[in-house]
Amino acid sequence: IAERADAVLAALKAKDMAALAGYVDPEKGLRFSPYTFVNDTDLVFGADELAALPGSTDLHEWGTFDGSGEPIQLTYDDYDARFIYSLDFQTFEDVGYNRVLKTGNTINNTAEFYPGSIIVEYHFPGSPTDYSGMDWQSLRLVFQETGGVWYLVGVVHDGWTI
Repeated sequence: IAERADAVLAALKAKDMAALAGYVDPEKGLRFSPYTFVNDTDLVFGADELAALPGSTDLHEWGTFDGSGEPIQLTYDDYDARFIYSLDFQTFEDVGYNRVLKTGNTINNTAEFYPGSIIVEYHFPGSPTDYSGMDWQSLRLVFQETGGVWYLVGVVHDGWTI
């Protein structure tokens, strides 16, 4: 799963949606969750819909902001910058496989929402000098097996809420 997860991470970084689509479950699609509490209402896109997202000016409602409860109405590119590839996760060495590396005050229901999944967490521990590590962030890639293939079904962001 490490190779698949690293390839997905590279595709997300490059916004290579054609490559990303090859890893997405063809029936379940790909759910984007802005916070670690995954909801049925989080947006799901089919593999064939991903190519249209980068560069689009269409606003989507991705959920609600933690704390304020205001709707997260962003283009894909703005959502990506804040809730997907908010940091260069390829440069950090902390990677967990079905192991949570950091938690905040939001309930993490990812494993329960995706039973039988493999969750790969790429983690930035935060800056010990600037914010005493409170600026930590994680990007979790969720894979579920269908027909002997581990497909990407979820992209979950977690971190300190500003």
